[in-house]
Amino acid sequence: MRLRAIILGAAAGGGLPQWNCGCDNCNLARAGKILPQTQSSIAISGDGKTWAIINASPDIREQMRATQQIHPTDLRKSPVTSVLLTNGDIDHVAGLLTLREQQAFTLFATGEIHDVISANAIFDALNPRFVARETVLLDHPFMLVPGVTATLFSVPGKVPLYLEGAHVDTELEGEQTVGVHLQSDVTSAYYIPGCAAMRPDLKARLHGANAVFFDGTLWQDDEMVQARLSQKTGARMGHMSMSGPNGSMAAFEDIDVGKKIYVHMNNTNPVFRDTGPERKITKQNGWIIAQDGMEIEL
Repeated sequence: MRLRAIILGAAAGGGLPQWNCGCDNCNLARAGKILPQTQSSIAISGDGKTWAIINASPDIREQMRATQQIHPTDLRKSPVTSVLLTNGDIDHVAGLLTLREQQAFTLFATGEIHDVISANAIFDALNPRFVARETVLLDHPFMLVPGVTATLFSVPGKVPLYLEGAHVDTELEGEQTVGVHLQSDVTSAYYIPGCAAMRPDLKARLHGANAVFFDGTLWQDDEMVQARLSQKTGARMGHMSMSGPNGSMAAFEDIDVGKKIYVHMNNTNPVFRDTGPERKITKQNGWIIAQDGMEIEL
């Protein structure tokens, strides 16, 4: 059985265009000159009939409407049987509130991410009669959907913005930011929408994978500073940049991976422009830029 993956949302938090942003990319998207993108999420299946969603974006209603494979098959019956969270960021959990409509599914997350959800009473809208909350231990495989086993593992990152204190560890390793190893009987793939640094153990883990969906938030570390949109660098936000000697393209040069797909791109990232030099460079380095609706069979 092979893995099937559908990019539900390719953009980072806020999507493209962001509602209050007048950067070049957002203006081009409003003008129809580059394709708008919704917030980061992916759907996974082994049999093409039963699906899991990794990260419930605020745009999930529109994403599900646009994706025929996960349309309801009967009254109150969806092909989506599970949702998996890789962190507690707003752009990955807010969509849970849209999934409160008396639909049975299993919500998978680490204990610390479940604690974040449980601490906010608004998520009690997920009726426990329908939504089972399953705690997943790191490095312990579990069945995500029929034919697909998932294993969560720690990657460098940070706590969600709304949980930050006076001191922020941007390369924290634990249960707050995780990657997902997805396996069928013939396929091995990784989904890592947030990662602050490439460690030797992560390199070794990814080596030989059929595909890796990886954090593509920013093209360069000071991108948002240069755009006069923020004083935060990519490193401060807990994300590797694509370019540069410490970027993800350089890090993957000696990792044997079948397909390399960038996901979770910020609205400022120039790779959204089809004809720009940054898109050409990523293609020359063997990378695919994810787009909403893109389907990949492995």
